[in-house]
Amino acid sequence: MEPKKDEIKESKGDDSVSREMIEQSPEQSTTQQLPPEISRRTKMRSLFVVVGLIVAVGIAGTAYWYVNTNHEPITRRQTVQDDGNLTPTSTEDAISRVADKVSPSVVSIVTSVNTQSIFGAAEQQAAGTGIILSKDGYILTNHHVIDSATTVQVITSDGKTYENVKVIGSDPLNDVAYLKIDGVNNLTPASMGDSSTVRVGQQVVAIGNALGQYQNTVSSGIISGKGRPVTAGSGDGSSSESLTDLLQTDAAINPGNSGGPLLNYSGQVVGIDTAIASDAQGIGFAIPINATKGTTKMVLAGRGVQRAYLGVRYVEITAAVAKQYNLSAKSGAYVVGDGANTAIVAGSPADKAGLKEKDIITKVNGESVGVAGSVSTLAGEYAPDDTITVTYLRDGTEHNTKVTLGTYQTN
Repeated sequence: MEPKKDEIKESKGDDSVSREMIEQSPEQSTTQQLPPEISRRTKMRSLFVVVGLIVAVGIAGTAYWYVNTNHEPITRRQTVQDDGNLTPTSTEDAISRVADKVSPSVVSIVTSVNTQSIFGAAEQQAAGTGIILSKDGYILTNHHVIDSATTVQVITSDGKTYENVKVIGSDPLNDVAYLKIDGVNNLTPASMGDSSTVRVGQQVVAIGNALGQYQNTVSSGIISGKGRPVTAGSGDGSSSESLTDLLQTDAAINPGNSGGPLLNYSGQVVGIDTAIASDAQGIGFAIPINATKGTTKMVLAGRGVQRAYLGVRYVEITAAVAKQYNLSAKSGAYVVGDGANTAIVAGSPADKAGLKEKDIITKVNGESVGVAGSVSTLAGEYAPDDTITVTYLRDGTEHNTKVTLGTYQTN
């Protein structure tokens, strides 16, 4: 995302700027000239003034009639119940409770990154957010927050700064990374939720190090969509990556929020804030937390960053995909190659389990593909060497097969 930056920018590779921008194709992009926009706003403002005068005259006349027709004068007590003890709404109370509960589990991350320009080498600071996973200092964040960092500092919600921070490793394909603070055993881990149960319209809360200056900023909104694919890139366009199956939210996400939690009203993490559309309002994206659970399990067990591997290439079935491939299925994952690569990786767990090109994967361990998440997200809940059941359609007939997941080595 690339709203206007302040002094501290969010880390993304060598350029040290936010990746949180959605790159658009020329067909998707729209341009808007400033003068017409100003003109429309001026006309609207003028209209409001005229309407306001009319309403004011009407109110004044009504008040004169009311006071001068043997009615008692209007008093402040009659119009405003000022008892000095306003009761918060259920929504206000819920957001406050989430903030109070989860803020101790959210940290600010400050990194140093070496940059190169026509003026020579320089060191620049960048900022992000992290989620505490364990009492002994394991932290989850985005890969782009710590990518190319020469130093990493972690600041907890009580203002304590830790400099003895180790980067355990990262998974660039999923844009997640893991840190470890040495010598601690009293941190407050966040509670992990189930992103497969998230519903469109559900209310959520985001907490993060907004603009790298406003630690543990709280914002709220709803889940605007699920299963969103995006191409996220650095501010100068020097690098980009494709992410799939993201949660879309209108909760305010700013530079510095990357790596922070998207929470349900129970205070459980359902997503990791990662990107916003820079040329839109209220369009942010988060990685479903379920996609990281298997990798997190390996990290907490001391086995480093290892991701479960199935070994299939597929496209999510939409109405357009179903029409293109003449499919009767309305949802699921259609196993198909991309021209340069085969649909089933030779020797992979999927190959050993008997999956073939043109199969339609409908469920992973009983969870419906498309409804609960993509194949990648659903498989991401499990660790390497776990055995799962994959349900698929072949020639219109449903089958089940056991798959022992392999290991995809990350950096």
